[in-house]
Amino acid sequence: QLQLVESGGGLVQPGGSLRLSCAAPGYTLQYYAMAWFRQGPGKEREGVSCMSSVGGTTNYTDSVRGRFTMSRDSARVYLEMNSLETEDTGVYYCAAEMRHGTSCHFGTNFWGKGTLVTVSS
Repeated sequence: QLQLVESGGGLVQPGGSLRLSCAAPGYTLQYYAMAWFRQGPGKEREGVSCMSSVGGTTNYTDSVRGRFTMSRDSARVYLEMNSLETEDTGVYYCAAEMRHGTSCHFGTNFWGKGTLVTVSS
């Protein structure tokens, strides 16, 4: 059972930056498509970005495109978040899908427990 652990959340002012990280201690993530989701206060969980296991294909939801960058290596996935807005506040979840290839579709077989990002002045 793959257990994902997120880190890097915190309190940041509007316009600031944070870098989230996700790992599965003891496991490699290189054969999984990976994704970041978030759930803001009173909102449904939404997909933020995903990345394929091969070739680095990425998809972003419109509201973060150009501000967020997802990356990965064999052990971790990262979400670099710049120009943060109050609407980006929420719990950010890492997810893994048992999909090895050049595409990603926000699929989820495994979830982390989330890390809280608060954007406030």
